[in-house]
Amino acid sequence: MHVAIAGAHGKVARLLTRLLTERGDEVTGLVRDPGHVADVTADGARAVVVDLEAAGAAEVAGAVRGADAVVFAAGAGPGSGAARKDTVDRAAAVLLADAAELAGVRGYLLVSSFGVDAVRGGATPEGVDEVFVAYLRAKLAAEEELLARAASGRLHVTVLRPGGLTDEPPTGRVHLERSVERGSVPRADVAAVCVELLDAAASVPVGGRLLELVGGEEPAGDAVARVAAHDGGAAG
Repeated sequence: MHVAIAGAHGKVARLLTRLLTERGDEVTGLVRDPGHVADVTADGARAVVVDLEAAGAAEVAGAVRGADAVVFAAGAGPGSGAARKDTVDRAAAVLLADAAELAGVRGYLLVSSFGVDAVRGGATPEGVDEVFVAYLRAKLAAEEELLARAASGRLHVTVLRPGGLTDEPPTGRVHLERSVERGSVPRADVAAVCVELLDAAASVPVGGRLLELVGGEEPAGDAVARVAAHDGGAAG
């Protein structure tokens, strides 16, 4: 499998890259900062410098062409304001979709965020600062755009909403459903679930699938196999 990862220097993305390349898959890692190329290369990927806030779809398509799937694991990051939550967490995710379509790449895995339903319909949750609200709105808008493309048959989309991310060692055991109670999950387990989701989608392409993930008791591979068998690739 050949996977192109946007935001390849992020923590989950680097773990995902290592899992894929260690088993012999090919990874193209998209990074904005040339200073990150050495790290991404050391992880086993072919690094490509492209700024998803400035590039056009054709440029990004050139970077992902030949991949079987793309993964959006980028984010504006801590300390960024509301404007960049939109330009990265929404607009860049949509740009990657545009590029994937241009390049003929059908598979798309979006690493989203737990809690985005709290802002659905324009709601503003109490006690949440405005920048995080902007982040949730950007993630929700990206999800909705991608799932709409899946519904129209343009892309095969999986949206994964992990809970609170930790740097704890992987447990290999998760709780993965359409909706789960709030909780945390090691980044390493998120990466492992991403591998399983990519494999599942490659075997039976999904129309559109949305899943939430926290730590649990079920082995990651079993959890993904169960979800894939249950929904048969159906949206949601």
